Amino acid sequence: MSAPPHGIFPITQDNVRAAFAKAFAPCLQEMGFCDFEVREGFCALHLPSSEQVTMLYGSICGQAIMAGIDTAASIAVATRPHGVKATIYQHTHFLRPAVKDDLPIEAVVKRFGKGSAYVVCSVTFIGSGELVAHAVLEYAF
Repeated sequence: MSAPPHGIFPITQDNVRAAFAKAFAPCLQEMGFCDFEVREGFCALHLPSSEQVTMLYGSICGQAIMAGIDTAASIAVATRPHGVKATIYQHTHFLRPAVKDDLPIEAVVKRFGKGSAYVVCSVTFIGSGELVAHAVLEYAF
């Protein structure tokens, strides 16, 4: 996004579904993200285990997990009026296969700077709470 779409930012708990529908690509909307929880500098969402995101051997594919991380982190950054222009850095560590369970993804902005924000994300199993992936990201705004 080169300029924040009018009326979307800041993203809040009250407008997160509408903002997600308006500002994010249809392929992300089709992944089934749900259970959004938003407050300033924070976003949590769930990536459901489904045929759409599951690979041949039963695990959720890494690309889907990384898309969920980027989605949660960009929403967390967009909880301030400046919005988000672009992800400028994302580094993800995969710690175990994401097999047969939904994945809660939490993003926390650790620092809002003048022109960028630093975010950390965790991806866990909904059942056990075990860490599946950990990521750090930076966003320009």
